[in-house]
Amino acid sequence: MGKATKYVSKEPDENGFIHWSDDEHRIWHDLVTRQLKCIQGRACDEYIEGLELLNLPIDRVPQLAEINAVLEKTTGWQCVEVPALINFDRFFGMLAKKQFPVATFLRCREEFDYLQEPDFFHEIFGHCAMLTNAAFAEFTHTYGRLGLAATKEERVYLARLYWFTVEFGLMRQQGERRIYGGGILSSPGETEYAMTSEKPIYQAFDPIEMLRTPYRIDIMQPVYFEIDGIQQLYELAHQDIMSMVHQAQSLGLHAPLYPPKNKEQVGEYV
Repeated sequence: MGKATKYVSKEPDENGFIHWSDDEHRIWHDLVTRQLKCIQGRACDEYIEGLELLNLPIDRVPQLAEINAVLEKTTGWQCVEVPALINFDRFFGMLAKKQFPVATFLRCREEFDYLQEPDFFHEIFGHCAMLTNAAFAEFTHTYGRLGLAATKEERVYLARLYWFTVEFGLMRQQGERRIYGGGILSSPGETEYAMTSEKPIYQAFDPIEMLRTPYRIDIMQPVYFEIDGIQQLYELAHQDIMSMVHQAQSLGLHAPLYPPKNKEQVGEYV
């Protein structure tokens, strides 16, 4: 949220309509069809149910109004168009108002497989289906309200909780591993890695451990946390998360399970 990006969000017209190009429609089609195959049998039930509710078009990029009609009816949330990057104040403030920020740009062909910035595909395909679920939406809303009131230091810890749940969360469902995190659900590489690789460490749901575990945004995750069901997030939303943050701060961070990017970036753990 603080780095420069080459991408620029598309401005909606006076009717809120975003004019996507024919090439962008084709990119959307190719991204969606590829990822639908990749997540088959791997996404959690709540995500699949949400995807059915959204009924996303495949041959064209959807409009936010189409997404919002479903979100409003299910959980009262709305997607709101934002520039490619926003600051933490605005991010937390939007979540606190049940507004999910969506950058209105699509990745180019050259970055088809991997993109550090969250683009329209990541936000809509990765996250919006879960936002139709009441328990997940409640957790995200609580997270926004807490983040809005938190100090800069507390926000750094809170960011890890979001990362290991909303972005890269896994769950156990009918005795099997399933995905609910949007960062995995929108990435074929991360989906394969999280579900089939022997490299990651899988840890049981533990908010304190999540808050103490550093991550890097530009690598496959060395560790994933698994919830026992979406109800665990709802229950967490009604616990004293900030006391957990303070406990994690007093305990300190775990040693990273990955190397820094280079010698100049030793302090770039999040």
